[in-house]
Amino acid sequence: MSPPLLRLEQLGVRYGALWGVRQLSLEVGAGECVALLGSNGAGKSTTLRAISRLVPASEGQLYWGERSLRGLSTEATVRLGISHCPEGRRVLAQQTVVDNLQLGAWLRRDRAAIAADLERCYGLFPRLAERRQQLAGSLSGGEQQMLAIARALMARPTLLLLDEPSLGLAPLLVEELMQSLAQLHREGLSLLLVEQNVYAALAIAQRGYVLEAGQLVLEGSASELRGNEALRKSYLGSE
Repeated sequence: MSPPLLRLEQLGVRYGALWGVRQLSLEVGAGECVALLGSNGAGKSTTLRAISRLVPASEGQLYWGERSLRGLSTEATVRLGISHCPEGRRVLAQQTVVDNLQLGAWLRRDRAAIAADLERCYGLFPRLAERRQQLAGSLSGGEQQMLAIARALMARPTLLLLDEPSLGLAPLLVEELMQSLAQLHREGLSLLLVEQNVYAALAIAQRGYVLEAGQLVLEGSASELRGNEALRKSYLGSE
């Protein structure tokens, strides 16, 4: 059997004397959508930052296929096919929508394919097409989130890391955004989705992991997690 696309083995990330993540093992298979769940401060964002090499691992291993990610730069992980859409959108407010999108393809030199991917992003998020010459800072919160995801897609990743994409969005926008992510997944893109809106995440994910205080406390299929009464009370709240 071929190895998973991404595999973490006993990953630990420390901030000074404090552990952000400890002894975390998880994997994402090719073409899979996996949810990473937990409350604020559980270590979800730290996990994504460790994968994309924005923070160093203090212990354990990270593998991309059979290749170790430890020691690589963030640029190297992008070249391998990992694209990270961070929490907070972080668009370039004084640049246009199209400039932000083109920035996402800064490592690429295939101009015709870049142009095709721009049109693909506009098809996925039609509002960006309507506002392509508008400054990113003038977009609504939902439109900025669409732009942040589309910018990450412009790197043409194999795996997309998404950190709280629905944060601060109205319910209708959350539904629209999740439908777009589900479409990307159907097209074959692998997703590792960090979300506090766990019902939305488990609606499109195949499997999930639950973190508490930086450690893995539960894992299973999306249907198992949705039906877990203890999980619902501890992490999901009432629907």
